[in-house]
Amino acid sequence: MKKKMRVLAPVLALTLALSACGGGSGGSGSSGGKTDTPNTGAAGGGTTTKTEAKDTITALLPPVSANFQDSFSTMEKEFNALYPNLTLKIEPASWEDMTQKLDTQVNAGSPPDIAFIDASGISKYVDQGMLMDITETAAKEMIEDFDTGPLDYMKMGDKLYGFPAYMEIHALGGNKQFMEEAGIDYKKVQKEGWTYEEFREAIKKGVVKEGDQTKRYGFVFATAGVTSKDYLNILVKNAGMPAAFDKDLKYAYTSKNFLGVLKAIREMIDDGSMPKELSSVDAGKRWNMFLTGETMITGKGMATFENSANKNNEKIKANDGSAVQGSIPVDYIVLPVPTFLGSEPKSSAAVGGYVTFRGKKESTPEHIDNVVKAAYFLSSGKVAATTNNDLFVAHITKSGREAAKAMTINRNPDNVAAVETLLSHATPARPDIPTDLGAKAIKLEDEVMIPKLQALLAGEITPEAMHDALKAAAIQTFGEDGVVKD
Repeated sequence: MKKKMRVLAPVLALTLALSACGGGSGGSGSSGGKTDTPNTGAAGGGTTTKTEAKDTITALLPPVSANFQDSFSTMEKEFNALYPNLTLKIEPASWEDMTQKLDTQVNAGSPPDIAFIDASGISKYVDQGMLMDITETAAKEMIEDFDTGPLDYMKMGDKLYGFPAYMEIHALGGNKQFMEEAGIDYKKVQKEGWTYEEFREAIKKGVVKEGDQTKRYGFVFATAGVTSKDYLNILVKNAGMPAAFDKDLKYAYTSKNFLGVLKAIREMIDDGSMPKELSSVDAGKRWNMFLTGETMITGKGMATFENSANKNNEKIKANDGSAVQGSIPVDYIVLPVPTFLGSEPKSSAAVGGYVTFRGKKESTPEHIDNVVKAAYFLSSGKVAATTNNDLFVAHITKSGREAAKAMTINRNPDNVAAVETLLSHATPARPDIPTDLGAKAIKLEDEVMIPKLQALLAGEITPEAMHDALKAAAIQTFGEDGVVKD
């Protein structure tokens, strides 16, 4: 149910002071001058002293949160109210077709000015020469509004390519009732974590059978469709491989620890804790299985799932027929991913944000300034606070935290504390990884790792065969000295 939210006048004044541009056409006359802040009068806003040229900024945005796309018209109007000479034109996209739409526009040389993508995809577009460096354009006040950790994810080397919207932790989610019935001390797990061995024993206890038929699995993870990359990427971070490259820039997934994770993936299927048909479970089916009581623990779990579960519970209680068919009331519990092979916990941090693109034709300094204004508008203040509250994720800007004070949110305090713990050991950004290496790693993931993973999940190849194939491809890509050998 949508909530009507408002921002206090001082917050609007802060947003204006941080993001508005004074004088001229918003540029310094060089290739990306600093965007200045104006003198705003009353708390309700202010106007620049000179007439500025009309300009349109385009943005391609997926459904970042449940209500995000419903607010596009409001966002466009509020941005135009801040900058009467500027028009923000938002094109919606689904998560499924977002990458295809963006790549089509990029390949045609006419990408949107702004696109919402995962920070892990930045290297791909930097390598293609299609991203706009805003390091010298973004005002100091804008930069200082963001928490350092999430902002670093939007960098490659010393260049900044946009602003982050959130830092989300990819975790697991559990059914409180089922875990209590299985004797799992989930509060201890939330605080202290668990090893793979402890996790495996726990999910075995969550399996419920009637004869030869499994009525409930201990663990289900979505591995089909757009979720195909998630499973491995989340698990390997807790196996001593927080990034695709180690600190010496050697490709990490040739390590014996990677093979250990692959073996664990097969073990959980082979002992019946996970479905044999796991390779066909997409995000929608995974969530439905959780809500209908067909699994005790689900993945990947995100903080927003608590919100989704609560809303479905309300529908069940109201008996209005709009709840997921066959669903039961669920108390959603945030859980950490288990650690492997004695490794330290490293939470998989997902940072999504508003990345700035450039076309074949060089943009004017004025247009670059305007794009930065729009990217900052979307990632800070009221827009960020509303979106992040909808997602149940932490706020990563000072202006967002301030705006959120006027908003109501209802969360399980145990889950809030668990997410804070996971954030405390989130994987750091790696702007030191060169763009060409990052792009090659993504290509290797798409062409070798994920297809082989699907074969492993289907029981068509062994963990050893998958690891050997990945090692061979990695050596061919990075050279004998460019991969980890242990």
